Amino acid sequence: MGHPVTTSARERRARPSAGEPRTPTISRGTGGPNVRLLRPAWLDGPMTSSHLVLGAAGMLLVIGLVMVFSASSIEAVKAGQPAWLPGVRQIAFAMVGLVGMLVAMRLPIGRLRRWSGWGMVAAFALLLVVLVPGLGLELNGSRAWFNLGFTNFQPSELAKLVFALWGAHVIALREKYLTTQSLLVPVLPVFGLMALLLLAEPDMGAVVSLGLVVAGLMWAGGLSRRYIGAAVLAVGLLVALMVRVAPYRMARITSFLDPFADPDNGGYQTIHGLYALATGGFWGVGLGNSAMKWNLLPHAESDYIFAIIGEELGFLGCLVVVSLYGILAWAGFRIARRATDRFVQLASIAITVWLIGQATMNMGYVVGLLPVTGVTLPLISAGGTSLVLTLFIVGLLARFARTEPAAIAHQRAHPRSRLARLLLPVPAAAVDPLPSRRRSSARDVDPPAVRDRRRDGRTVARVPDPVAARRGRPTGATPGERSDLRWDTPADRRWTPERQTVRGRPPAGDRPPVRSRPAQASGSVPRDVPRERTRSGDLPAARVRPEPRSRTPRTERPGRPQ
Repeated sequence: MGHPVTTSARERRARPSAGEPRTPTISRGTGGPNVRLLRPAWLDGPMTSSHLVLGAAGMLLVIGLVMVFSASSIEAVKAGQPAWLPGVRQIAFAMVGLVGMLVAMRLPIGRLRRWSGWGMVAAFALLLVVLVPGLGLELNGSRAWFNLGFTNFQPSELAKLVFALWGAHVIALREKYLTTQSLLVPVLPVFGLMALLLLAEPDMGAVVSLGLVVAGLMWAGGLSRRYIGAAVLAVGLLVALMVRVAPYRMARITSFLDPFADPDNGGYQTIHGLYALATGGFWGVGLGNSAMKWNLLPHAESDYIFAIIGEELGFLGCLVVVSLYGILAWAGFRIARRATDRFVQLASIAITVWLIGQATMNMGYVVGLLPVTGVTLPLISAGGTSLVLTLFIVGLLARFARTEPAAIAHQRAHPRSRLARLLLPVPAAAVDPLPSRRRSSARDVDPPAVRDRRRDGRTVARVPDPVAARRGRPTGATPGERSDLRWDTPADRRWTPERQTVRGRPPAGDRPPVRSRPAQASGSVPRDVPRERTRSGDLPAARVRPEPRSRTPRTERPGRPQ
C-alpha cells in the first residue's frame, strides 16, 4: 500500500512539463468525476495583457466599421449623399484614433501624471465655453458640441478621460496616508462640479459615464462597503430628483418599464430595437439586409447599432461582441493586478470600469433591461470624437500593460525589429517616477573633482574603503546617496557633508580610528553604567569607566556631539 496522495501532490503530478500540451485533470470524489480544465500556458505569458487589449479592441473596431457602413448607408442616400460617405468618414476617424493610440503607447507615465491637473483646468474651461450660445452647437436639445467644420467635437468625452487620469494621480499621491476623507476629497467635489456642468447642457449620458469613472476610482482606492451603500442610496435619490424635475426623463423611465404603453412616442425606439433583435434570430438575416435601418429605428448607426448587429448577424454576432468586451474587461483588470505602479492600477481599473460599464448600459437598454440613457457603444457606434478618444484610451491600457515587470524583462530579453523599437520603446522601469517641479539646487550638483574627471574622460573607480568599512559607514557617499565612491585627495573628501566639531579640524574621514583601550582590572562600578543580565541569568563582569584623556581637550573627543 502506498501513501495517500494529497490534492497538491496530485496536481503536481498531473501538471505537464513545459514542452507537453496541457490536458484536463480528472479527480474522482464521492460525487463522481470532477473535470477541471487547466487554462493554456500563453494566458500566463508576460505580454498577454497587451495582446488581449490590442486584439479585442482591434476586432471590435473592425466590427464597428463594417456595421457603420451597413447601418448609415440608407440615411445617407435619403439625405442626398453617397451611401459610402458615413463609413468613409468613420474610417478616417479610425485612422486618426490609431495614430493617437500609438502616441498614447509612447507617453511617459510620469509626464502624464504631471499634466493631468492642467488637463482638468482645460476640461472645465471647455465645458464652460460650450454652454455659451453661439459657441456651442445644440443638437437634439443638448448644447454639448463644438462645430469644427469637418466634424463636431464633444468636450465631455475628453473631460471623462482627463478626470480618470487626474483622479488616479491624486489618490496615488495620497496612498501612504490614505484615509476615507483623503480618498473622497477632492475627487467627489470635482465630480460634483463637472456633473453640474454636464447637466446644464443637458447630457445625462455623460453624467452616468463620469459616475462610472468615479465608481472605478473609489473601488480601486479601497472604499468601504458602508460608504458604497451610502453612495448608491444618494445616487438613487439624485436620480429620482432629476427625473422629477425633467418630464422627459420620467417618460424614459416609464417607457423602459412598459414600452408598449406608449408605442408611438416614449416606447417607439425600444419596441423597434426589440423587433430588430427578434427578426435576426440565431443566425441573422445577413449583412446589409436589415429592415429597421430604413428609417424605422432612430439612431440606428449610433445609439442602437447593437440592435442592427443582432438583426443582421443574429445571436452569434451579439455573442461575439459581448465576448470581446469580456476579454477587454479581463485584460484591464489583469493589468491592474500585475502592475507595480499605484497610478497604473487605479487608472486601469477606472478606465476599464468606464468602457465596460458604458458598453453594458448601451446593450442593456437596447435589449430592454435598462432605461435609455443615450450612451454609445465604445469602438462600434458612429461618432468621431468618441472613437478617437476611445482608441487613445486603448493605447493607454496597452502602455500600462507594457509596464508590467515580466513584460519589461521579456521585451529586453528578446530581439525586436527596428520598427518595433522606434514605435514601441521598452519602458525604462515598472514604476515611472513623477517628474519633480523644483529646480536643481547646489546639493544635486556633483563635486568639482567628479566634474573634472568626467570632463577629462577618466573613470571614477568604486572601490571599498577599509577605514570606513571598519567604522560601519558608507564610504564617500554623495549628498543624499549611499555609495562606496572613494575620493583620492583630502580636498575631495572635505567636500562631502561631514560635520566638523572644531574649526580647522579635518573631517571625520581623515581622522585615524580610535584605538580601543583596555579596561581597568579593578575599580568601583559607576552608577550611570547599567549592568545587563546574560541568557543564563548571571550578571556579567562589572564595567568600569575608562581613564580620561590627559592631553586631548574635552571638545575634541571623537563622536561626541557638540
